[in-house]
Amino acid sequence: MWKTIFLFTAATLSAQKTLDIYWIDAEGGAATLIVTPAGQSLLADTGNPGDRDAQRIYDVATKQAHLKKIDTVLITHFHSDHVGGVPALAKLIPIGGYVDHGDSVETQNPADAQRWEAYKAIATGHRISLGVDGEIKMKGVHIDIVSSNGNVLSKGGKANPYCASAVKKDPDPTENARSLGFKLTFGKFTFLDLGDLTWNKELELACPENHLGQVTLFQATHHGFYNDNSGAPAHVWALHPQVVIVNNGPRKGLGANAWETISKIPDLEDTWQVHLSLATDAAHNTDEKMIANAEATADCKGNFLKASISSDGKFTITNSRNGFSKTYTAR
Repeated sequence: MWKTIFLFTAATLSAQKTLDIYWIDAEGGAATLIVTPAGQSLLADTGNPGDRDAQRIYDVATKQAHLKKIDTVLITHFHSDHVGGVPALAKLIPIGGYVDHGDSVETQNPADAQRWEAYKAIATGHRISLGVDGEIKMKGVHIDIVSSNGNVLSKGGKANPYCASAVKKDPDPTENARSLGFKLTFGKFTFLDLGDLTWNKELELACPENHLGQVTLFQATHHGFYNDNSGAPAHVWALHPQVVIVNNGPRKGLGANAWETISKIPDLEDTWQVHLSLATDAAHNTDEKMIANAEATADCKGNFLKASISSDGKFTITNSRNGFSKTYTAR
C-alpha cells in the first residue's frame, strides 16, 4: 500500500476561495464531492450502478463546481451503492485516479464479483490503496486515513467517558467494516467521512481513548446509522460535531434510534438531511428547510446540499432545493 498521495497539478491552479463539499443525492447511496480552494477535486464514492447517480454527480461537478475532470475518486468500500457508479461516471467525465482500501472481500456472489471486476477494469493502472495513517495531501487541505481494510487509527487521543456504557455487537465480516474512512482538515475546520464503518470498528476508534478527537462537520456514518449497524453512541458523542450531515435515502438510514443518538450530541448546532426519512415521523427528522429532498414520497428531484468553508473557519451550508443557508464558525 501507498502511504501518501499528493494532488497538485498545474491544471487546477485557477482557484476559488473556499473549500466546497457537495452531498449529491444517490438515493441512499453515497457521493460526496470535495473541491479545494485551489480547484483540486476528490469524489468520495460514486453512488449506485446505472446512469441516474452518475448523471447527478456529473451535473454537480460540471454545472456547480465547474470541473472539467475529477482528480481522484475515493471508494470507501465495494458495495454497489458506493462503487456502482464508477463505470457510468467514467464515461461522462475524465477521472485522474482511484483510491481504495485494497481488494474486495465480497466476491463470492456473482453480482459482487462482476462489480469488483468492472471497477478493476477501469481503475487498474490508476489505482492506489491506502492503509491507516495514509495521507492525501492537496494544496491547503490535508486528508488523513483513519480506517481501512478492517484496521482503524489506534494511537493518540484522550480517555472517553462515554465508553463506560458502550456495548459491542456481533462482528461484521462484510465490506462495511473495511471502509476507507478519512478526516479532512482545512485550518480550524475538520470533516469526517467513515463510509459505512460498522459499530465495533467505531468503538475501536473511540474506546477506551477517542483517537479521532472532535470534528466540525460529521457525515453520519452508514447513511445515518442504517439499521443500527453503525452509530455507536460512545463514538458519535465523543466526536462532538457542531453539524451533522445525513446522506440518507427516503427509506434508508436515519431511523428513530439514529435520530435520538444524533440529537444527544453535546452542543450540536444543526442536522441537515439529503432526504426526508419516510421510515420514521416528523419528530425524528430535522427542520424541513434543511432537507434537500423533502417529498413525502420516494420520488425526488435529486437536490443536493453544499458546504462552503472559508480559511477563517466560517462555513455556510446551503440547500439547493430552496436556497436556504446557514453560517457557522468552527470551534
